[in-house]
Amino acid sequence: MRKLKHWIRNYFGFSQREVNGFLWLISIMVLLTAAPFLFSRFYTSEQAMQPNPADQQLLDSLVAQLEKAPDKYKRTTVPATPLRAFNPNTLTLEEWQAFGLPKYLAQRILNYRSKVGDLTYKAELGKIYGMPDSVYQRLYPFINLPETRPDKYNRNRSYAGQPYPDFPRESRPRERFILAPFNINTADTTQLKQIRGIGSKLSARIIKYRDRLGSFYSLEQVKEVYGLQPNIIDSLHKYTFVAKTHSPASINLNSATVEQLRAHPYMTSNLARAIVAYREQHGRFENVEELKEIKLVTPELYEKLRPYLGV
Repeated sequence: MRKLKHWIRNYFGFSQREVNGFLWLISIMVLLTAAPFLFSRFYTSEQAMQPNPADQQLLDSLVAQLEKAPDKYKRTTVPATPLRAFNPNTLTLEEWQAFGLPKYLAQRILNYRSKVGDLTYKAELGKIYGMPDSVYQRLYPFINLPETRPDKYNRNRSYAGQPYPDFPRESRPRERFILAPFNINTADTTQLKQIRGIGSKLSARIIKYRDRLGSFYSLEQVKEVYGLQPNIIDSLHKYTFVAKTHSPASINLNSATVEQLRAHPYMTSNLARAIVAYREQHGRFENVEELKEIKLVTPELYEKLRPYLGV
């Protein structure tokens, strides 16, 4: 043993304490490996097959309790009588049991009839939850119902003891909805939403921009509304119009304040102050064309503003 310890110590570079721990670890591993073979000597295969007496006693007591269980927990069936043609919508609980169905299943059929209505064709009986396929196949030839599902407009279900009347189906041609053009300056959100692609948000946005302008004088102005796609702009051109005699609300250049002027979408704060300053320096505007004297007013801007200005 000393030679073995000396060899392990020199080979692995262990201390004396580490060598002792290493040998103990090897010994434990060997015992664990050999344990199954050592224990197998104390138990024969026949002894291993024998159940524990305590477990066997518990199983026997459970079986005895099940045998004494009340009948309501057992799915017993009444001895079946010879089958005959029958209507499943008229059988009672006892008659279903007489055909060999368990009481719980017979009651389930009656519940189905009371909630859903009478059965209309044979296969409907087989679709009831819990109906065994073997029972359904045995009953199938004797069910006094149609083979296939009746037409949904001519079902033989009962209502207050009477069959549903057979209402004739009327085929009416579907009328095509045609949207008539309307005035965009008087339209509300309901009218605008009739156009495909315009919802609550876009219709409200169009009306808000129209009110800030003082109404549209041209349909080309709808392009200025934020968020309108080209297809919606085309639809607005198709289904809306501006009356030929329409005149937008005008802003009086001689009385409007800076705040009133810059509230218009075509006006900037600098332009509004420049108009008021020009009026204070040169006096009242005699006509709208005098606005061209202000450097900030380009020819394009003047043409856009002209319908909304007055003196």
